[in-house]
Amino acid sequence: MSATPSEVAAAFWAALYARDWERIRSFFGPESIYYDVPTGPSSAGVGPDSIEARLRLGLEGLVGYEHRPGVVAEGADGIVVTEHTEVWTWESGETVALPFVSVQRIEGDTIALWKDYWDLQTLMQAAPASWHERLDTADLSWVVDVTGRA
Repeated sequence: MSATPSEVAAAFWAALYARDWERIRSFFGPESIYYDVPTGPSSAGVGPDSIEARLRLGLEGLVGYEHRPGVVAEGADGIVVTEHTEVWTWESGETVALPFVSVQRIEGDTIALWKDYWDLQTLMQAAPASWHERLDTADLSWVVDVTGRA
């Protein structure tokens, strides 16, 4: 028996908040797309390697990463919309609660498209200088422009 799109999304969120990278990768195929809407489709990850790199870019420096789930709605064509809050805590003590709306198109057991809607300024104002520096100096060779594809 196949999982519903909402069940696939719930399993994915559990893997993400556990930062279980191997399990996270299992939800994406070679053509899967992930990007944050505030930074746009020109900074997307495509495929498991690229999506993992995109996630690690923001999350690896965190000592705390908490998920506060909210409303989940499943629509036609495998679309799952999840309203949730992520609480990020850095080693230096800064913390931020980021409200998100995530839209995922799920095909079978694969997340084909994942777009996150959130406020960039909320994150940037709360993050420590060391995290900003990490973003500024990171290897972004994995970035793909999916404008017109997503």
